[in-house]
Amino acid sequence: MEDLVDDFLSSAALPKGERSKEDLVLWLGRFRDEFGADPAAMFEERASRGELNEWRKRWIHSPKQHDMAGTHSVRALNWAVEEGKLKEHHCHKLKKLYVANRSEIVWTSEDLKAFKACAPNWVWRILAVGCETGLRVSDLVKVRLDQFEETPYGWRLPYRTSKRGRMAYIPVTQELARLIEGAPAGQEALLVSQLGRPLTPRWASNQITKWRRKAKIPPWEDGREKALADTRGTAATRLLNADLSLRQIATLMGWSVRYAAQVIELYARVSPNESDAVLARLEAAKKRGET
Repeated sequence: MEDLVDDFLSSAALPKGERSKEDLVLWLGRFRDEFGADPAAMFEERASRGELNEWRKRWIHSPKQHDMAGTHSVRALNWAVEEGKLKEHHCHKLKKLYVANRSEIVWTSEDLKAFKACAPNWVWRILAVGCETGLRVSDLVKVRLDQFEETPYGWRLPYRTSKRGRMAYIPVTQELARLIEGAPAGQEALLVSQLGRPLTPRWASNQITKWRRKAKIPPWEDGREKALADTRGTAATRLLNADLSLRQIATLMGWSVRYAAQVIELYARVSPNESDAVLARLEAAKKRGET
């Protein structure tokens, strides 16, 4: 198994995204530590499914880690079957514990005000750009200042997303324009660290978590803490206020039109000081037949 894992990690089958690659290397390293001395053919036996499940129970306290242990291991086993290194394996469709549905979590206007008052400016810029663009963290840290282009109606950011490879054309809101203008002279990336260095997705996310705690931002209604990845609902509302249609917002976010309307309505409900204006625009969009 040690040789099989090493062959996989040196193959062209690894994901292109740096964050995905880091996670894969981490978990397959743990998988190799556990099963490296065993013959690869053990996974052709039905009993191997129980062996793998027993191993990943070490992370039963963390549903997300528990599931990642299985997901990455099975990815390597699938590759081994495709490459003819194994005849078959019996670890398909392992039971998952983690429910990755954070779509209803949003940063309210009160949250953003408290965060800005507490965090250093370079950290605030990370969260603010996330709220204005709706980009996933892996894309957010890669945005360069020279990517913005002028249009007859203002400025926009053309961007090919890393997850689905789609082209997104994100309009530059007034707040995003201020964030662009506030970038230090000579800086290539829109977002950088305190020392002016490029950010990694993990580092950016960790900084938001660190300063969110210092700012004492309250958790969501069900107790889950807000993260950098939870800015998409806020961004959808910003785009509606920038006069985009619900259909355009849905395309940018990769959502259905109806779901985009539901997320914006939720944001208005939890941000009372913005609710009237947001709901008025939402109702106008609905009357135009956009849902």
